[in-house]
Amino acid sequence: MFLETSLSGAASLSAAASLSAAALAIAAFPFGLIIGSFLNVVILRFPEQLKNSWRRESEDFLGLAPESDDAQETLSLSKPASRCPGCGVPIKPWHNIPVISYILLRGKCTACSTPISIQYPLVELLSGVATAFIVYQFGLSLTAGYCLIFTWVLIALTGIDFREQLLPDQITLPLLWLGLFANLSGTFVPLNEAVIGALAGYLSLWSVFWLFKLITGKEGMGYGDFKLLAALGAWMGWQMLPLIIILSTFVGALVGIVGLLMKTREKQVPMAFGPFLAMAGWIALIWGDKILGSYLSVFGL
Repeated sequence: MFLETSLSGAASLSAAASLSAAALAIAAFPFGLIIGSFLNVVILRFPEQLKNSWRRESEDFLGLAPESDDAQETLSLSKPASRCPGCGVPIKPWHNIPVISYILLRGKCTACSTPISIQYPLVELLSGVATAFIVYQFGLSLTAGYCLIFTWVLIALTGIDFREQLLPDQITLPLLWLGLFANLSGTFVPLNEAVIGALAGYLSLWSVFWLFKLITGKEGMGYGDFKLLAALGAWMGWQMLPLIIILSTFVGALVGIVGLLMKTREKQVPMAFGPFLAMAGWIALIWGDKILGSYLSVFGL
């Protein structure tokens, strides 16, 4: 009788915990949508900020007269207010609700019917779902906080690299340092493994880059890819790097082949590798240990 009561109590606690986790995830979803809306701003505006800054620095270095472009001088993540790229009409606050506004507006500007990029709802949904999933998995914990920052930064980097083929140091390097900081207390891996992971991540792709360049005379990837893999190594340690490289290479090759077969991309057009690294890194952070465990069990290791 006592055993039955204990089992019933344990089942009740388990059900309550699952319900609590689900409630937290549901509450986190709209918060993730809002973060996704901000990430869209970062994806679209931050590269333009960098270009404007590089232009001004080049003009100063070469002693050239600056371009008279007030919009470039004042561009930031908060200013100017969002406007339709077609007609320039300011976007009203109720037209800027994540996902919902896109659906209600049927993906078009109310003033000029210019199509609104599908990027906006996709990034918002991705951020919302990923945020809810992490909160469901880790609850309200420090680990969840680190994982959320990691996820949001990877989404921003993916969007920027996909659009601009650029992985800004201003984002990848802080991600690397945050990974090392998180592992000071061994949040994900021991600190020594994180440091080796950062070194190995950078040097592995750096070596491939120079080997490819010596053989072909061409550059196969950018330095931003080295720094992103170094950041992933800082978060997950050197043991996870082979899995990340294999996953990203496989997915990248698959997307490239499908694109060529469907004639959606040209052979000579370079393809950003950062999004595949980011995708593989996120999978490795969440399920890497299980994937490696399953792989090793197949071979009885």
